[in-house]
Amino acid sequence: MAGLLVHEWVAARGGSENVLEALRECLPDTDLWVLWNDDPQRFATAEESWLARTPLRGRRALSLPLMPFVWRSVKGGRDYDWVLASTHLFAHHVRVRRQPLRKLAYVHTPARYIWAPEVDARGDGLVVRMASSSLRWLDRRRAQELYSIAANSSYIRDRIQRSWGRDSRVIYPPVNVEAIIAEDDWTRRLSDDELRILDFIPKEFVLGASRFVPYKRLDAAVRVGEILGLPVVLAGQGPDEARLRDFATASGIPVQFVTRPSTPLLYALFQRAQLYVFFAVEDFGIMPVEAMAAGTPVLANSLGGAGESVLTCRGGAVVRGLDSSSVLAAMGEISGVDGQALRGRTTMFSRERFGVEISDWLHEVMDGADG
Repeated sequence: MAGLLVHEWVAARGGSENVLEALRECLPDTDLWVLWNDDPQRFATAEESWLARTPLRGRRALSLPLMPFVWRSVKGGRDYDWVLASTHLFAHHVRVRRQPLRKLAYVHTPARYIWAPEVDARGDGLVVRMASSSLRWLDRRRAQELYSIAANSSYIRDRIQRSWGRDSRVIYPPVNVEAIIAEDDWTRRLSDDELRILDFIPKEFVLGASRFVPYKRLDAAVRVGEILGLPVVLAGQGPDEARLRDFATASGIPVQFVTRPSTPLLYALFQRAQLYVFFAVEDFGIMPVEAMAAGTPVLANSLGGAGESVLTCRGGAVVRGLDSSSVLAAMGEISGVDGQALRGRTTMFSRERFGVEISDWLHEVMDGADG
């Protein structure tokens, strides 16, 4: 049975692109169609929409009102029996040559721009706000066309229910836990320059790591460091770096920045940290799982999908706020986490497990067992 895989747009780096890559591994014979492709080496066979040939390429907010209509005019290269949308905006609106095919969706989230603007500042843009009401109506209507839906977390399953009135199954996204677990000491993978960076890192520290953007809440790691009286290391890069440095300077503890860490250096920092703090409200949250695969406990926000993986793996604690009493109570739970046992529990998020669950889902759908 011929299938088509569709995805919003392909960025050079991103969590949804990692899921797309894993889906391609599961479904190597499917065609791939995207709005535009900014990583042609990784996805060499992807077919782009006509938006990719216009000045709107890459301009997500401006092209947003057009996207639902672009998805209704997908041509594809052959006749398809089914289509699977990897969607976090409107890819699930896809229609192929008006064919009566079976349509499925792996949902990273219903469009936060229009369904959850309180957790995505991009929903405050003028263009988005003007279009939101009609887009919500249209999005909910198109979601009724889906034969079956998989969500990347229980948190997103609940959002799907609220937004679209549809149920879904949870299939956690793939995380590269096998590779992290396979290396007991990531310092063996570091260059001499990276080893010198580690020489200046405190022996005990709280780690915050992600892109330096406001919604990632890296200031939370500094706050936790202040409460615990521990130094903090912030690793990453991004436009929020200057504000974070000012915030760190004003704190009462040493804060060290590691900018643009390589993947091995990031994993080495995970292994050395006493605690990884992740306070962003994410749909799933890959980095907390990576930290736990390195054997490091996580303190996560109780809002969003990150806390779900922490609680499922028994790999730390979740808190609603960062007041001293909440953080100290959470540390009481974290103190009992065995790092080696924790690493083994993270295999439930492996790429192999993801492939098995995706294949099982598709087989059930094609056999008519899942509606």
